[in-house]
This record gives sequence, C-alpha cells and structure tokens, in this order.
Amino acid sequence: MPASTRHHRALAVFVHCLGILAAVPALPSAAPQEAAAAPRPPTAVAARASAEPTPPSAPPAVAPPSPTPAARLPQPVTVAVAPESSPAPRYRIQVRNVGSSPIETTVRQGLPPGASATAITAGGRSTGVGGSTNEVTWRLRLPAHSTTTLGTALTATAPGQALTAPACAFTSDGSRPYDCATATWQGAATPAEVTEAPAWRRYPVLLAGLAVLLLLAAGGVWLWRRRRGRRRVTAAALASGAGPDGGRGTIYPRPAAPSAPRRRRTPPVWLLVGAAVAVLAGVVGTAGWTATRRVAAIDTQKQPTSGAWRGTGVSGPMGVPLRESAFEFTVYRMTCGSPGAAGSTDGGGAAPASGRRCQATVGVRNLTGDQQPWHGQLQRAYLPGGRWVSIDEPATRSANLGRDVFAAPVAAGSRVVLPLVFTVDGREPPRQLELRSGVFSAGVRVDMP
Repeated sequence: MPASTRHHRALAVFVHCLGILAAVPALPSAAPQEAAAAPRPPTAVAARASAEPTPPSAPPAVAPPSPTPAARLPQPVTVAVAPESSPAPRYRIQVRNVGSSPIETTVRQGLPPGASATAITAGGRSTGVGGSTNEVTWRLRLPAHSTTTLGTALTATAPGQALTAPACAFTSDGSRPYDCATATWQGAATPAEVTEAPAWRRYPVLLAGLAVLLLLAAGGVWLWRRRRGRRRVTAAALASGAGPDGGRGTIYPRPAAPSAPRRRRTPPVWLLVGAAVAVLAGVVGTAGWTATRRVAAIDTQKQPTSGAWRGTGVSGPMGVPLRESAFEFTVYRMTCGSPGAAGSTDGGGAAPASGRRCQATVGVRNLTGDQQPWHGQLQRAYLPGGRWVSIDEPATRSANLGRDVFAAPVAAGSRVVLPLVFTVDGREPPRQLELRSGVFSAGVRVDMP
C-alpha cells in the first residue's frame, strides 16, 4: 500500500476518533436536560393544583346541608317538668343538654289563664305572648352533657284548682322547639273525687220504689175493703136471725136447693187505674232520666265533623295530653303574629287574601305498634263564629326548615314535637284546635286560653 494512502486512512481514523470523543462529552449534558425535563409535568400539575381551592375552604364544606323530607332534626336538648308538693303551685323544670358541645336555648313555660308568677329562678322573667297569655322565659347556655334545673311559683286562681303549666326548649332564636313537657299541679290536699250517688238515691230507683209502694198500698186497701165487705155480709145475716146454715134447721138430709152462681170477683177499677198510672210513671221517669244523661253528655260546643265515627272525641285544655284512636296529642303553646301574607288552606269558608299566622307547638305520640300516617288537611283551627281553617302547609314546611312533616308516617311508639302553622283572618285567635290521625278518627279538641 502506498504511503499516501496509508496517510489518508490514518487521518480519517483520527478524525473519526475525534468525532467520537466530541460526541461522548455531550451525553452527560443531554442526560441532565432530560432529567430536568422529566419532572416538569408534576411541577405543572402541582402548580395547577395549588391554584385550585382546597377542600376545607370550599363553600359546600361550610354551608349547612340542604333539608330533605326524610331528614330529622337533631334533638340535643330534652325537657322534664314536675310539680312540687306545696300549698302554692310550684314547678321544677329540668333542661338537659345531651350533646357534646355547648348549646344556647330559650326555655318558655306557659302559665294557666288567670295565674301569674310569684317566684322565678335562674334569671327568668315573666313576659306576655299573644296579648292575654303569660309565660316565663329563660335564655340559657347549656354546657355539654349538663343538666340545668329551673323553678317557678305561681298564684292559684282558686283553692284546690289543678293548674297545668307546659314548658318547651327552643332554639336560640325561639322559633323551633327541641323538646316539650308538661305537668299538672294538684295542690297539697287533693280534692276528693266525685263519686256516683248510691243506688238508693238514684232517680230511676226512687221511681221504681215509689211504684212498688203504690202497688202495695193499693193491694192493701183492696184486701181491707174485701174483708170489710165479708164482715158486713156476715153481720147482716146474723141480724136477720138466720144461723150459719141459713135458718133451715138441722133436718137431715137437707133438701137440695138451687144455689145462686158465685160471681167472680175482679179488682176494682180504681185499683187497676192506679197500678197502671204507677207503672207508667216509672217507665216515663226511667226514660226521662236516661235521655237527660245522654243529652248532658253531648258537647254542645263540638263542631260537626265528616266521617269521624271511630273512637270517642276527647276535649281538654292546653298542656294536657289527649288521646284518640292512634295518637296522643299535646298542644304546648300557641302564638299569633301580626297580619301577614296569605297562604292558608281554608275548609270552612273562603280563603283570606291575607291574615295572621298562628303557630302551635304540638307533640304527637304514636301509641300503636304500627307506623301511622297523618294529613295536614285534617288538622284544623276553629275561629270565632264556627269557621275553621286547615294547616298552612307552606308556612308549616318553612317553620320546619323545609321538611314536610306529613310526608312520612309517624313511627310506631315514637314521639315528635313540631310547629304547626295556621293562617287566620281577623284579630281574634283560634278558640280551639282539632287534631286527628285519620279521617275516620274522632280526634281531639284542645281549648285555647
């Protein structure tokens, strides 16, 4: 091989080696660039993630949950009321916070008509509600898992009169009830129960006895007159000289003589008429007494209802539990505001264009072993003059934080306390509430003070 050829080949090999050596240092520099470029996507993702709001600061996390028909309001506060054995009416109210956090609540105790508070503990004060009804109000802050005892003393309107004073614990704004309870003070000396008159003093028994006496007297007079007549006949026969054998001597055998037919004796007319009059008087008296008892048992203030034939209607004052066929109703409180917007469902007349809303705090207990539905249209408020209105369902749903209390049945053996709203026209509040579980139930009637 020529020397020039070998020279050119060696030069080419040298240049090729220089290229390889030049290329080798570039590899480390490229690797760091790729390594630096590799984490760029996570950095960008992190940057975008940091730009987005975090879950703790998101509005849905702090906003209250939207109420649903199936939701049940928690009841962290319970109330118990007990009367004290004292000459004057006294009550002891226990308010318990069963939750794990402090709660602010408003406790109200309704006073019976005509009664006033003479002593109030724990900083409570007497206030007026609805114009005529008074109540005692406390604003409390209950520590977690604590019990607060309140007390009131009232003036008795009449000696020995029973006084019922219900109490409820509401939310801090006083709109929604947590729980309610009621108690009736009977006094230190409970008046004796009214017992039925003894049998011998009852009206039908007296009439029957009088009839028997008249019959006996009439029978005695009739026997006396009969005996007296026989004596007169015997005396007349002796006076005429006839012996006992009629004056015919003692000749035997006696001749047969026709004897006059004996006249059948009948009671005199006056005796039959007297007995009939006595029996008729007894029957009429018994019927009159029975009718009087039935008429007296009729409630003349009861308004006619449709289809109420199962069970017996019960009436009572506010704060007293009243039971019908399935439910036990207790009306703890009734307040009426100023005239406002419409929204009532009127069943006894035309719906008012505007009116005042009356809110009743009602306790409902299912006394049966099955769940029981109930309907808002069957709950009525009777106004002066005999008209009535049904539940204002939109206002009732709003008072229960959007929950339809009539959508789901009441569970067996459970108890709920909830507000019911009625929209009425005029300035007069309802005089009576009619509450019932079903259309075939007689229901209960609660008299408003």
